[in-house]
Amino acid sequence: MATNRRPGSQGALRAANQARVVQALRAAPATQSEIAERTGLAHATVSNIVRDLRERGAVSTQPTVHQGRRASLVTLERAEGPTVVGIDFGRQHVRIAVAADDPVVLVEDEVVLPVGHRADDSLAIAAERLDELLEEAGLQRGSVAAICVGVPCPIDLRTGAILGHSILPEWDGVTQDRISEAFGMPVELANDSDLGAIAERAFGSYGEVDDLIFVKLGTGIGSGLVIGGRLHRGSFGIAGELGHVQVDPAGTLCVCGSRGCLETLASVRVMAQSLSAVFGRPISSADIVRQALAGDPATRRVVADAGAAIGRAIANAANLLAPAVVVVGGPLAELGDLLLEPVRDGFERFALHALTTSTRIVGTSLGSRAEVLGAVTLARQSAKAAAFI
Repeated sequence: MATNRRPGSQGALRAANQARVVQALRAAPATQSEIAERTGLAHATVSNIVRDLRERGAVSTQPTVHQGRRASLVTLERAEGPTVVGIDFGRQHVRIAVAADDPVVLVEDEVVLPVGHRADDSLAIAAERLDELLEEAGLQRGSVAAICVGVPCPIDLRTGAILGHSILPEWDGVTQDRISEAFGMPVELANDSDLGAIAERAFGSYGEVDDLIFVKLGTGIGSGLVIGGRLHRGSFGIAGELGHVQVDPAGTLCVCGSRGCLETLASVRVMAQSLSAVFGRPISSADIVRQALAGDPATRRVVADAGAAIGRAIANAANLLAPAVVVVGGPLAELGDLLLEPVRDGFERFALHALTTSTRIVGTSLGSRAEVLGAVTLARQSAKAAAFI
């Protein structure tokens, strides 16, 4: 089993480095040497990022002289089109990204929230931080054309209300209208796993893949489904509740009322509880990643057992939907093959043979940004649709 591949962390690192370069250029144009000095990045890294941004039309370059030598002056192009906002709430965080009709996010930040945070308090924190980010980008709240908010909860599209049995019970019953009121404008509400699936096609490597499942492994376990090139939410919005697929009929009672749901065996919360009992101290998702990568046998056993259960649940879904790709995201994605290999093993054991040779199981390349980038994508779509009304 390979243990040194960390595709999620590499994708997140590339995105973070790109954001540092964009931030450095926001104050004033600069040469690549100056960008390297401002960011602390290697010259080769800066060169690759600038080339990519130039190809996407996000920056322009022109000849100049720097310290007596020929150089290229890099200028950040002012993004055109409507300003949009993506917001991703988790059990202990809110991540906010501001973007325009442009492939580069203008500003982005994550704020830590307490466990058990209440909707009104967290929405107020997010609204205040959004105003600060807009000011940093030289924008006004009135310039925002659309906001999409992601939550780790099932959403009833008929009523716009968050349903129960989620990892944020304090948000049960909160409505889209209530969230819109907190931001002072209409807001689109979406499930975070759905947003992850959207982001993998818009920002990841799977823009040409029409049948894809994004699995978010976190405190809960959810999935976003793309079928025939379109996000599939089901008849009223709760398709993809992979965490409540039964994998052990005699297993632990789940909050949904069933027994042996995947979440009771393989969620990060359950893994952390098991390891906390072993080590006699609280264990976080970051601890699981660190300890597993360091070779701790108990942590690796817990990860392997969880991965096998997840693979079995994915096989059940794949037997019905036959996706081309299954992307695994969430806070443990940095484990790479330490997590993915047992997932693949469980999948191969329970999936139809044809699927074991045709469906790829991979880690996200977007790291912890997948959900907020999906929210940005959905907000862009809403802004464009509104422009034609």
